[in-house]
Amino acid sequence: MRGRDGEPAELTAAAVELHCRAAIEAAGPACVAIKPQLACFERLGAPGIAALYAVAEAAREAGLLVLADGKRGDVPVTARAYAQALVGSTPGEFGDVPGLGADAFTANPLLGRDSLEPLVQAARAAGGCVFCLVRTSNPGAADVQDVPAPSAPLHERLAAIVHELGSGGVAGCGLSDVGAVAGATRPDVLARLRELMPNAIFLLPGVGAQGGSVDLLAPAFAPHPAAGLVTASRSIVDAHRQSGGDPRAAAAVAAEELRRTAWGLKTSS
Repeated sequence: MRGRDGEPAELTAAAVELHCRAAIEAAGPACVAIKPQLACFERLGAPGIAALYAVAEAAREAGLLVLADGKRGDVPVTARAYAQALVGSTPGEFGDVPGLGADAFTANPLLGRDSLEPLVQAARAAGGCVFCLVRTSNPGAADVQDVPAPSAPLHERLAAIVHELGSGGVAGCGLSDVGAVAGATRPDVLARLRELMPNAIFLLPGVGAQGGSVDLLAPAFAPHPAAGLVTASRSIVDAHRQSGGDPRAAAAVAAEELRRTAWGLKTSS
């Protein structure tokens, strides 16, 4: 559909918002959080950003946390701006401009510790959490993250940074406010990553469409039932393509099945 200037973006953003609201309504009861991929909203311009804020508010109304997946990372001055946009606000002559109000977000640690510190400080001040990329779920991650350094692969050095940064934010349950993205597609490294990051919450992408199996993720939950967050998107919202029937009903069933399987790992670990 095309009409006056701007209409395609507005129509598309409205459709994306409706899609996300339907997913929240269907799968939300089996979930603890939504993980909006920021690029999918940002590519639609201002209407897309408005849709992102609306989806985040819908998630909060449903009792879900908001985990913004943007993999932000830059020099400290820019990192502070990212933090204001995600979990804080931006002060100015006309008053504060509120950000997204996310409960957590993903961050890219490859610029080093000083690029992460403003993000961690802002998340900690807001009572939130930062999930740093350590060993991601995409196949090409091996090109960089598994390359041996003098004594260990890069993902182990990244794990050490996560542990160091998180040591100042360990709660009474023993879990830290600095977590790690650890792909479910590489369960063979989870036990070692857990050794290196005993307090970190693991964000576990890659279950379902990317081929990861939730049954192999037990090491992530060893410290605490809340020490792992299993993420799935396409395998839930597209569940009807395999099972048939109503898309909302299929999404609800897929989300509940994943919840039961993950909870079984948590209670047996």
